[in-house]
Amino acid sequence: MSKVTLIATAAMGLEALVAKEVRDLGYECTTDNGKVTFEADPKDIPRLNLWLRTADRVKLKVGEFKAYSFDDLFEKTKALDWGAIIPRQAEFPVTGKSVKSKLYSVPDCQRIVKKAIAEKLKQQYKITSEWYEESGPLYKVEIALLKDVATLTIDTSGAGLHKRGFRLDQGGAPLKETLAAALVMLTNWTPDRPFVDPFCGSGTIPIEAALIGQNIAPGFNREFVSEQWDIIGKSHWNQARTEAEDLANYDLELDISGHDIDHRMISIAEENADEAGLGGIIQFKQMQVSDFTTRKEYGVIVGNPPYGERLGEKEEVEQLYKGMGRALLPLETWSVYMLTSHKGFEDFYGRQATKKRKLFNGFIETDYYQYWGKRPPRDRKQV
Repeated sequence: MSKVTLIATAAMGLEALVAKEVRDLGYECTTDNGKVTFEADPKDIPRLNLWLRTADRVKLKVGEFKAYSFDDLFEKTKALDWGAIIPRQAEFPVTGKSVKSKLYSVPDCQRIVKKAIAEKLKQQYKITSEWYEESGPLYKVEIALLKDVATLTIDTSGAGLHKRGFRLDQGGAPLKETLAAALVMLTNWTPDRPFVDPFCGSGTIPIEAALIGQNIAPGFNREFVSEQWDIIGKSHWNQARTEAEDLANYDLELDISGHDIDHRMISIAEENADEAGLGGIIQFKQMQVSDFTTRKEYGVIVGNPPYGERLGEKEEVEQLYKGMGRALLPLETWSVYMLTSHKGFEDFYGRQATKKRKLFNGFIETDYYQYWGKRPPRDRKQV
């Protein structure tokens, strides 16, 4: 099959970072709200799913057109070459969404798209029976309507890319791995410098830092729905995994630590790190942030502290931020990055951020407060 159009979906605020990842993998792309679009060969789908750290999932775009009526939707969907992608007897459930469009009934849109695809496949595979049997590999179709423009895609990832395949337990209110990777990638950290997460919870941020530091593909330990697809072939999946194994630098020593006030979370973090193959590489310790001290220099601290959004927690969280400032501000060579929705964070921390970046933690609007430390001397590696 010739080139296809792929869409790497992204959380709000992360589009530019996903686009950089796509370009670093060798593909020219365009960005829009929540998505990065580019051309690739079907055999590139394994590599993209294995390596994209900050994208939500990778979708194959089948077609896009204006649809003002259900007839439009049916005929234009049926006109697309579904047989070039979906083999005979494949399973193809249809999900949907509609925003600011005349065709606002999502169940009706799903039903019509399903019928149109079935009719086209019966035509292409010369099936004469009324019933279209779906007993083969899975092809998850989505109909997305935005301002009367219908976009039809097939999901190549399966479970969202934030599911790395190693998390045993997560505790409460976990940070998505894709956002955790983004928090690390938005810093000035390099693998030769110390890295600390003082609110590590189940270990998500330190684990993502270690994967980045040792150049381990984030999807290496999981499966993907398109592994059974004929247009890709198992050999290309095997090849992509072999490449990922060859590029990993498992022997690189890292100085990564995770701290949390809750000893139960430390145990969970250690189990998750072990499951990710990073046991012993990340040092976890029960500690509150106000007790943090170090003689090391030019390190990076990344944290997702409590936000104080729950009733009765705000004052406690503000005291936490004050203690954090007293402990971290004297570390002049260290850079500090904190994600929180609390608008008064800088006042309680004790200093205005060098830079702020708006990000979304799920549906919560947050700011990523960045405090840049002194630059390392010229004889040290810099970014």
